[in-house]
Amino acid sequence: MGNQTALINVLDENGIPTGEVKTKREIHEQGLWHNAAHVWIYNSKGQILMQLRAKDKDSYPGLWDISVSGHTDSGETPIQSAVREMKEEIGLNPEFGKLEPDGTYIISQPILGTNMQDNEIGHVFFYRYKGDADELSMPDGEVENLEFVPIDIFEKEVNDPEISKKYVPYQPPGEYYNWVIKRVREKLIVKDSQHF
Repeated sequence: MGNQTALINVLDENGIPTGEVKTKREIHEQGLWHNAAHVWIYNSKGQILMQLRAKDKDSYPGLWDISVSGHTDSGETPIQSAVREMKEEIGLNPEFGKLEPDGTYIISQPILGTNMQDNEIGHVFFYRYKGDADELSMPDGEVENLEFVPIDIFEKEVNDPEISKKYVPYQPPGEYYNWVIKRVREKLIVKDSQHF
C-alpha cells in the first residue's frame, strides 16, 4: 500500500493526469482521483489469496483485503506498481508475463472511520500462484497475515451481511468481490481446459 511520502499523480474524473502530484495522505484528505494496482492471486485449487491489513494502517486496519494492492507512484505504470507492491507486501517476484491485466474497477467512497475519501481507478491484475501462502513473506509490515480462501467460502462470506464485515467494504456491498470471484472461476475453466 506504499509509502506515505511517495508522490502520486492526480487524475481528473476521466482518469487523465492533471499534472499535479500529491502525497497519499493529501490524495485521500482532498478526495482526489488517482491510479492504484489491485493484484488478485489465485491457485489451481480454486482459492483466492487474501491479506489481513495491519492493525496500524490508516485505513481499514485489521480487515481482510485484496491479495496485494497499492497506489501507483508518479513515474510508474500500474503494472510496475503491481510488481513493486507484490515484492514489498508479500515478498513475491512475479514471473514475467504471468501478471494478467483485466481492466479497471472504480472506487469512490469515504474511508470508514476517517474524514478521508478514496477516489481510485484500480487497475486489476490476476496472478495464478503455484505455491502455498506460508511460502510468502510480509517484508514491509503492512500485512499481518495471508490466507488462501476457497472461492465458495469467500463468495458466501462476502455476501453475508454480518461475516462480510471482516472484509474491506468496497461499495456497493459485494459487487467488486463477486466480480473477482466470477473472473477467477472463468480463468480456472479456461486454464484447466487448456490441459486437454
